[in-house]
Amino acid sequence: MNSRASQLASFDRLLTIMEELRLKCPWDKKQTIQTLRHLTIEETYELGDAILDNDLDEVRNELGDLLLHIVFYAKIGSETDSFDIGDVINGICEKLINRHPHIYGDVTVSNEEEVKQNWEKIKLKEGKISVLEGVPKSLPALVKANRIQDKVAGVGFDWEEPEQVFEKVQEELAELQQEVKAGDRDKIEAEFGDVLFSMINYSRFLGINPENALERTNKKFSKRFKYLEAEALKEGKSLQDMNLKEMDVHWEAAKKID
Repeated sequence: MNSRASQLASFDRLLTIMEELRLKCPWDKKQTIQTLRHLTIEETYELGDAILDNDLDEVRNELGDLLLHIVFYAKIGSETDSFDIGDVINGICEKLINRHPHIYGDVTVSNEEEVKQNWEKIKLKEGKISVLEGVPKSLPALVKANRIQDKVAGVGFDWEEPEQVFEKVQEELAELQQEVKAGDRDKIEAEFGDVLFSMINYSRFLGINPENALERTNKKFSKRFKYLEAEALKEGKSLQDMNLKEMDVHWEAAKKID
């Protein structure tokens, strides 16, 4: 592993390269905080994919891409004297110290849950009106639901036992079925949302990240379906030429080689 001095030198090298690119490269000179936004989101998802695949080489590469974006934003901010990378780093350092009084102060905690509860209380003391202010509006709905539930649990608004949450899931499913029978599409959508929200809450009590769980299933399904397509091709057929019974033979075979 690199020494602390080597790590600092690497960071200084990146800052120097960023300055040169901003001065000399036509594309880099043109970028603004707004134009970088969608690219940063894309890089974040690519990092997420690498983490789910447990590809540590790719995790390293994607972290580099994200670090470049952070340095890029800071460079743009420095050009209008708004902030620079030092402000960014010192800001997060101060925040971490302030929000970890059990490390840098005289607060005592006994477990992770108490740390999370203290974190949310401190944020409210910092001037936030609601604990939900920290949930980005543009998050995908599934991720947002998970973060909302995490946030409110941090201030004690939570179920006590997993069994209670599962009962809520069953209750919401029953309500969904009632609306399906009634046929009101708007109410069906509302109840379907309630089912998903309760399932995401249940995953939290099981210690499972719902986004990771769903993406794992997406990958598994895609792998099996591609196997099905490949086997059909070997037989000189397209899926449109096969019935469900024929496809199911290959699907079951695909499940055995996961």
